[in-house]
Amino acid sequence: MPAFPSLSRVLGAHLCRALLGVAALAAPAGAALAQGTYPAKPIRLIVPFPPGGGTDMIARTVAQKLADQNKWNVIVDNRPGAGGNLGVDAAAKSAPDGYTLVMGQTSNLAINPTLYPKLPYDPIKDLVPVALVSSSPIVIAAPASSPYKTFADVVAASKGKPDALTLGYSGNGTVAHLAGELAENAAGIKLRHIPYKGAAQAMTDLVGGQIDLYMSSVPTLLGQVRNGKLKVLAITSAKRSSQLPDVPTLAESGYKGFEAVTWFGILAPAGTPAPIVAQLNKAINQALQHAEVADKLRSEGGDVLGGSADQFGQLLRTEVPRWGKIVKDSGASLD
Repeated sequence: MPAFPSLSRVLGAHLCRALLGVAALAAPAGAALAQGTYPAKPIRLIVPFPPGGGTDMIARTVAQKLADQNKWNVIVDNRPGAGGNLGVDAAAKSAPDGYTLVMGQTSNLAINPTLYPKLPYDPIKDLVPVALVSSSPIVIAAPASSPYKTFADVVAASKGKPDALTLGYSGNGTVAHLAGELAENAAGIKLRHIPYKGAAQAMTDLVGGQIDLYMSSVPTLLGQVRNGKLKVLAITSAKRSSQLPDVPTLAESGYKGFEAVTWFGILAPAGTPAPIVAQLNKAINQALQHAEVADKLRSEGGDVLGGSADQFGQLLRTEVPRWGKIVKDSGASLD
């Protein structure tokens, strides 16, 4: 089974400490020149998925705090479609003036360059990293009424009826899609994939029993788990989640080394002036240090990151080839 990328391994112990050491960040002197002149109009933060999902929640949490602490007008603009590609492409092709940003994630920045044969943007060349925001593992969930209590139950049922159990996820090319492919390969089973355009309709179908299983980041599902409408069978992180302490990892379930997290970060079009990037980075890091923001992200199952734009760039340059290899090794496709 191909190894999943570990965020902690990619960043390294020193870099992880740097990401958390926000207080040590110092905006370049040029940022002072932008202060007072930027922003002079509303900032658009594109979310490349529909409202209601984990990416949308993270973006709106950060946008609201930026508005509160900086008195900025930050407008969240949902642009779903093509596994997040439409929204990211819209941002990449926007004017590089600091007034269009995008909440990118592992899927549309690191996986899609390999998964999609004709991606309309290059995440390295067409975008400039601003700041990492958070990360989250993937969970495998089922309706509360489902007969399956563990991933082992799913494996047993699927081996008895290959391609009968349905597995939903929010769009082709997402980490959940790829994690589902790898979980199948590891267990030697075949599930029938049901890609959705976003989490909202998927949640309705899952709670209603129209699909058997759903894979997504923790923030997307946690509310429905807490209200008793869904149950989580397994989680893809190396360690159990503090928000779901009773849910075993897939590694604990017999698939040693199985690990996947999806990270979220804000980017701007390539060519955005460095002083504006520095000013945005500083403001985002300050927002992430507010207790209500950190508590919100953690309560939804995420881990707060932050750090410099350069550190985000280092992660991106590592993750694109890493996930590209995993896509190829897993045999994942859009067909």
